[in-house]
Amino acid sequence: MNAADGAVPDGLHDQPYAIVEREGVRYTLLGTAHVSQASVEAVEAALASGRYDTIAVELDAQRHVALTDPDALSRLDLFQILREGKTGLVAANLALSAYQRRLAEQLKVEPGAELKAAAVGATERGLRLALVDRDVGITLRRAFGGLGFWGRTKLIAGLGASLLADEEVEAGEIEKLKQGDVLESSFGEFAEGSPPLYRAVIAERDRYMAARLRQVGADGGREVLAVVGAGHLKGLAEHLRGDQDDPAAALSELDALPRSSNIPWFTIFLAVFLLGGFAWGWVQGGAAFGGELVLQWALITAVGGALGCLAAGGHPLSILAAAISSPFTPLHPALASGTVSAAVEAWVRKPTYADFLRLRDDTGHVTGWWKNRVARVLVNFFLTSLGTAVAVWIGGANLISKLT
Repeated sequence: MNAADGAVPDGLHDQPYAIVEREGVRYTLLGTAHVSQASVEAVEAALASGRYDTIAVELDAQRHVALTDPDALSRLDLFQILREGKTGLVAANLALSAYQRRLAEQLKVEPGAELKAAAVGATERGLRLALVDRDVGITLRRAFGGLGFWGRTKLIAGLGASLLADEEVEAGEIEKLKQGDVLESSFGEFAEGSPPLYRAVIAERDRYMAARLRQVGADGGREVLAVVGAGHLKGLAEHLRGDQDDPAAALSELDALPRSSNIPWFTIFLAVFLLGGFAWGWVQGGAAFGGELVLQWALITAVGGALGCLAAGGHPLSILAAAISSPFTPLHPALASGTVSAAVEAWVRKPTYADFLRLRDDTGHVTGWWKNRVARVLVNFFLTSLGTAVAVWIGGANLISKLT
């Protein structure tokens, strides 16, 4: 989409762009392809024109650091990640990075190179830099929260299969990236077939970036160059022209996470079911039968957690921790056997500085998740939790069969 009025801005010939003038601010929206050298050159030419006082980029703070500070991963605090329950988010970001590296190897262009050129170029020229995209963690959590149980299951399975695969990226995925959105392509067919997912990953971000740009203009920008994926160009321009709501209110709404109940209903139900079942068995069959039910539950869940940890290549002490904690953690809403096992793994096999430095490269291949000590802690968390979850269902079914 090209602007119909005035001369074509420097560097934007043959590039998709739009110009929106609003409230005394001229916004030049440059639509880029995240795997195109031509997009990098267009950004560099636009910066060299000296026309703009503000450069806005389709990045959040986290992705900006990932692009411009390659050593950022070396400063990860694994224990803090485990304590704060951010294991899934860190693993998802690593998987997305792995997907992008596969693209870089295949296409010989670093995905997001034009965003990096815009951010670095703005800093070098002393121009104001604005990061206008929503935090990727919030986007992922809003997308996840909008799906039902089966939708979440399919999404996790699909992401795991596509992001951890070693084969080349298919031509169809590359064509989507040429239209400009790594996140949309990473979610693949799920974004197309799921309105909640499309809304969180694409439509909400169009509105979010428009609100951020309006804030940038209100804060003094007069000539703003916004470098965004071409897939966002049309929606972003429409929101920038037409939205009349307060930008701060819009951002607050779009940053809000799905509300969840403070009452752990499932944990309460499970605890009542198990303790009630054990008590009923004790009353009906005596101490021997009640004790047998408890022992069977403990053995089934302990074996499930231990097998999950074993599949993750856990240390013997981590496997032991998984086995001991698995019978109890399903009854505690704030504790997971995967957290216990992963914490022990990180303590026993302390990741080295070299592990952190190699983390981005090692997670580009399936075997690297087991080879790298940092990544293996994340794998340990997931597989131990998965093993325990499967064992809980088996243990519950066993309890029902014994009581009926």
